[in-house]
Amino acid sequence: MKLILLEKFRQIQMDSFLKNNVFSISFGTSLSKLAGCIRQIFIAAAFGVGVTYDAFNYAYIIPGFLLIIIGGINGPLHNAVVAVLTPLNKKNGGIVLTQVSIKLSILLIGLAILIYFNSSLLIELLAPNLSYEAKSIATSQLKILTPCIPLSGFIGLSFGALNAQRKFFLSSISPAITSLTTIFFILLSWIFNQENAYSHFFSYSGLLAFATLTGTLIQFVVQISEINKIGLLRLESNFQLFNDNERRIFKLIIPASISSGLSQINVFIDMFFASSFQGAASGLAYGNFLIQAPLGILSNSLILPLLPKFSKLRSDKDNRGLQKKLISGIDYCFLTTIFLTGFFITFNNQIVQLVFQRGSFDYSAALKVKNILIAYAVGIPFYLYRDLLVRTYYSIEKTNFPFKSSLAGILLNIFFDWLLIGAPIKNFGNLSPYNFGVVGIILSSVIVNFITCILLAFNLRNENIHLPNLDLLRKIILMSLAAFFDSTLCLTILKTTNNFNSNLGEFLLLIFGSLAFFVIYFLLTKCFKVNRFKVFKKI
Repeated sequence: MKLILLEKFRQIQMDSFLKNNVFSISFGTSLSKLAGCIRQIFIAAAFGVGVTYDAFNYAYIIPGFLLIIIGGINGPLHNAVVAVLTPLNKKNGGIVLTQVSIKLSILLIGLAILIYFNSSLLIELLAPNLSYEAKSIATSQLKILTPCIPLSGFIGLSFGALNAQRKFFLSSISPAITSLTTIFFILLSWIFNQENAYSHFFSYSGLLAFATLTGTLIQFVVQISEINKIGLLRLESNFQLFNDNERRIFKLIIPASISSGLSQINVFIDMFFASSFQGAASGLAYGNFLIQAPLGILSNSLILPLLPKFSKLRSDKDNRGLQKKLISGIDYCFLTTIFLTGFFITFNNQIVQLVFQRGSFDYSAALKVKNILIAYAVGIPFYLYRDLLVRTYYSIEKTNFPFKSSLAGILLNIFFDWLLIGAPIKNFGNLSPYNFGVVGIILSSVIVNFITCILLAFNLRNENIHLPNLDLLRKIILMSLAAFFDSTLCLTILKTTNNFNSNLGEFLLLIFGSLAFFVIYFLLTKCFKVNRFKVFKKI
């Protein structure tokens, strides 16, 4: 009886622990996302799609890549440190963390120095067609940002160390520090401009770079202080070049970094071709920001819960059950993403105006971002479907084909980027009469994701997972028709009511229009019998 009561008590403690941690992570992440949203609004008002923000997007490519891949939550460093430090006591864990931090920092400092003295060459390679002014600004910004590179190493390690010690809230809220610092810098510059009519601090090209560096430095100080407080900062040396736990961390980091970095190469390719168009980098940043928020929510809510089920069904050799779960996941994936595509196409005007159109973000900037947003919206279904299929392969521990398809995707992306901006050849001009500009670069990604989805879906047969592709195609067509009819109806209504001159009017229009769009789409998909979602019932 005592054992039963003790087991129940432990279960209650575990449930309470999980609930508290889920709340801490969700709350901290939500605050970070909110801070990021406000930061982007401030940047849009201050810089619009001008040359300074364009240049910053190129300058931030390399430091940002390292901050996301190495220094990010759920990045290679974070996951490796959690895996290695969790079973260790604080003393041994602290020694391992400190020794790895020192070695990694030395490596990244050397990389930062190399980047600093070759910043002009790197910008030339990343953005060969940028204007001379933009290249000059990007070069100076990259030099300012280079200290972020060694800082990213410790930030990634400390994320893992804090989570290994169950300090989840600080890890979740920490990324907001850089966002808040950027907001503070922009506000300070605005106040300074108001007090001094002859000041042009807003036009200072290094403002965003200095704000990002300062925010990263503050984040580093906060995290190193917390690491020291919990007793994981230990400078004792064991006089070994690498101990076993350090080797484990580095062995986990290297392949994971290569795998994570592969998906970022397409970003470099897109930015390379985007340098031919003024304001393209800024427009891509704003449009991508609007798309990624709902995509992230969908990915976490639809895909993540399926992966443990896939792994268990595979280990139980229940391919039929796995196949059934996957088909159900695909249905919901397309049902939600096609809705999002129709929503962004229908209400792109209201969304861009409410979020960005103020200050330096004028009508021409809004028009550019609206077109970019529509192009991004078209690719939402294929983006999430590819994500679902890739994670399915990983959950059944079959990583070879997704890796090969990623490599093929890089080559295809280069070709379609080049083709859709007119197929330019140096000294010969464009080979193709069709130049879609920055929209073509986005459509290239849509085409590549579409091809990748087809390859991944058909290859599942080799893993004894058979998808009813014709039936899925029929459902996708019917869902798309529902979104088309819904969008056409709502756009017709918007044309007759879109006479608001205030943000409040546009906001109310967006709210009530979104509700109407959702209800119509829900009813149409029910009529077409492609919507198995049941209200008030667990899926």
